[in-house]
Amino acid sequence: MQVTRVTQEDQLSRPMRADAARNRERLLAAAVQAFSADADVTLDAIAKTAGVGIGTLYRHFPTREALVDAAYRNELSRLCDTVPELLADLSADKAMRVWMDRFVDYMTTKRDMGAALQAVVAPGGNPFEQSKAKLTTAVATLLAAGASAGVIRSDVATGDLLASLIGVTMAAREDRDMAGRLLDLLLDGLRYQR
Repeated sequence: MQVTRVTQEDQLSRPMRADAARNRERLLAAAVQAFSADADVTLDAIAKTAGVGIGTLYRHFPTREALVDAAYRNELSRLCDTVPELLADLSADKAMRVWMDRFVDYMTTKRDMGAALQAVVAPGGNPFEQSKAKLTTAVATLLAAGASAGVIRSDVATGDLLASLIGVTMAAREDRDMAGRLLDLLLDGLRYQR
């Protein structure tokens, strides 16, 4: 009798039942909240916060590192995957400003999860390997939409805007109101001047 080992990649490639998908999303949300507050939080506490049993947590995430990695990647995807929806619902400049706010929130979460993320990086994991490409694509899409609509300058380099957004989050580390004011200034600098 041959035993087939099912990897996490195999599990993710198969369609997930609706209840399993809900449980996974609840676990990821609880993990972000928990790891942002305490890198040493128990997995049992995360499962309880998510309203599931520890067995359900382990079915989705076989190790603590897998949960941390998935929680971070989920936050990155939530940020970047909203770009088409924002552009469909808002003018290009307003979509840019809403996304910039979400970027600051994402960076705050990343900073708060720093100790937990280090536990993934230490043994050789790299939760950040897709970050730059996904963020660059999101920013480039927003810039292109703004330039096409004539509301954002067309000469803004994607990397420059991304570096500016990182700078805002560093300058206003503990002051969310200041971050908002800096984002307003940044957006004013991006606007197309007639």
